[in-house]
Amino acid sequence: MIKVSHINKNFGKVHAVNDISFEIAKGEVVGLLGTNGAGKTTTMRLITGYLSADSGEIKIDGIPVDEDHIEARKKIGYLPENAPLYHEMETVEFIKYIGKLRSIEQQSLPSRIDEIVETCGLANVVGRMIGELSKGYRQRVGLAAAMIHKPQILILDEPTSGVDPITRRHFWSFIRTLADGGMTIFVTTHYMDEAQHCGRIVMINLGTIVAQGTPGQIIAQACPDIPEADLNMAFI
Repeated sequence: MIKVSHINKNFGKVHAVNDISFEIAKGEVVGLLGTNGAGKTTTMRLITGYLSADSGEIKIDGIPVDEDHIEARKKIGYLPENAPLYHEMETVEFIKYIGKLRSIEQQSLPSRIDEIVETCGLANVVGRMIGELSKGYRQRVGLAAAMIHKPQILILDEPTSGVDPITRRHFWSFIRTLADGGMTIFVTTHYMDEAQHCGRIVMINLGTIVAQGTPGQIIAQACPDIPEADLNMAFI
């Protein structure tokens, strides 16, 4: 579903992304792990077409992003770290507005809104202004907006940043449900305990991929003296 081949992106003298390559198959949950400033957000923006790469190629379901970013974006639901919400709008009205922007047919939009409100657990905040919601609920609204058009791929940039531990656990349970339904999910995080929920991890540092593999493989590389049976404990 996602193929990144030898991508480079510079901002002046800063090498934000340096010759990175990886692939993500349909139904995979892949985490992009790294510290702040590692290049995670730039990589996400390149994949979603919000930035253009200096060199290399990105394909979304076989579509080159730099050649047809509109068609590529139709397959993607994207939630940036700071969800782009209109705080003065009511929750459902905002989701409806995004649905119209996504060209969802007028006759099917109300039922799709009802479905996404239930899916994202927003029933308790219907009728409330977005600006009145907690950070966790605002993230849910952003997630609903990212999913309203039923994308094949969901791209999430630090989606649990600033939310409480219970909300984080619920979020990852929700992600697993989406993946079980066939959705491809690419998510950035700098939390090692969250990375264990991903089937595979791409670890990035200073714009360069330094490791790829399952959570167990990554821990084994970083901590070779930890017995294999104790690898999962390394995330706690």
